[in-house]
Amino acid sequence: MKGQTTRIQFTLNGLPVEADIQTHHNALDVLRNAFALYGARESCGQGLCGCCTIIVDGKSVSGCLYLAAALDGCEVRTIEDLDASGELHPVQQAFIDCDAFQCGFCTSGFILMSQQLLAENPQPTPTEIKNYLAGNLCRCAAYPEIIEAVQLAATRINASKEAM
Repeated sequence: MKGQTTRIQFTLNGLPVEADIQTHHNALDVLRNAFALYGARESCGQGLCGCCTIIVDGKSVSGCLYLAAALDGCEVRTIEDLDASGELHPVQQAFIDCDAFQCGFCTSGFILMSQQLLAENPQPTPTEIKNYLAGNLCRCAAYPEIIEAVQLAATRINASKEAM
């Protein structure tokens, strides 16, 4: 038996959207089932690994714990939004250039968190990067490459701002 649904409206990657949800749905359920967005992945299901990171009203949240009903009226950004223009975001390109992933399962969470870090702190130290990304786990242990990628992205973003 299908449960009662509620319609929510929110902005998803810059576009107004609507979705019918059930009270037990989390943000990942809605992103996957209603919009076929699979970049945020559920791994631990407890908000401990960062694989399911999405941005809601400018703040990173664990999509596996964030109830879909709470998305109503919010602005939601996912990893799919970073290259919506057809070009990779500098953080995405830096992750590729530094081989900052192996299996790729955690990569979208790391990239979103890194992009958010660089928006708040354009020149983070390695310690600041480690602290900011502490809620993201990589089972393949690509941490040195991830830190290198964030530093490279910071350099490129800052250089492009200076060139303007």
